Amino acid sequence: MSRPVALITGAATGVGAAVALQLAQRGHDVVVNYSKSVQQAEACAAACRAAGADVLLQRGDVADDADCRALAQAALDRWGRIDGLVNNAGITSFAGPTNWDAIDAETFQRIVGVNAMGSFQMIRACAPALKAARGAIVNVSSIAGALGIGSSVPYIASKGAVNAMTLHFARALAPEVRVNAVCPGFVTTRWFVEGLGQQGFDAIKARYEQSAPLARASSAEDVADAVVWLLTGARSTTGELLLLDGGMHLGAAQSARTADAGR
Repeated sequence: MSRPVALITGAATGVGAAVALQLAQRGHDVVVNYSKSVQQAEACAAACRAAGADVLLQRGDVADDADCRALAQAALDRWGRIDGLVNNAGITSFAGPTNWDAIDAETFQRIVGVNAMGSFQMIRACAPALKAARGAIVNVSSIAGALGIGSSVPYIASKGAVNAMTLHFARALAPEVRVNAVCPGFVTTRWFVEGLGQQGFDAIKARYEQSAPLARASSAEDVADAVVWLLTGARSTTGELLLLDGGMHLGAAQSARTADAGR
């Protein structure tokens, strides 16, 4: 019996790489997609092969529909099936949510093009194969799309669109395909370090861990745990927007701790 196949966009580093490796360890063959980070993508592919997976390393920009269709076709040419799609590729501008003048139209369109349009194009390209396999899709979104907070306005808008599309496709592709999203908060990956700088990263991490009810930020592996569960194990779950933010969305941790300290 052939192994299930998962296609992970933006899989060179961080959450995408962690997802690819966990799926490889759980018996999947994987497509490791990347756009720029060649060496990191090769390292991810090597780790997945060491875990027993057949791996297809495929460069592509998900904002380009032709690249999305080529990704799907490459998986079908190699294995004849696609069982899972993880839309993880994403970009942002760390301009801040109120520094609106720092965002021009080109930047806005590029962020939405990768994060939202890219997810749509990948789903469209993979939908026939996913329906045939009775597979699943997990979109890696953000609490930005659920709470209206985040690194920049176009990022917030793009992740809000991903959340809305998750609900749409959960209906449109049922009953054959389950569609869910994970919405991480602050994640301790290179992406945040490079965007914020080490000093900014350390400061925000400390504030986050002081405020979140669970008093911790998520790792890439934490997010991957949830993605893999939704992709392979949550057989009765579709249309779910799963918040992975240490409880930050509850919004009451800091005030509760302050009150406790005064008792």
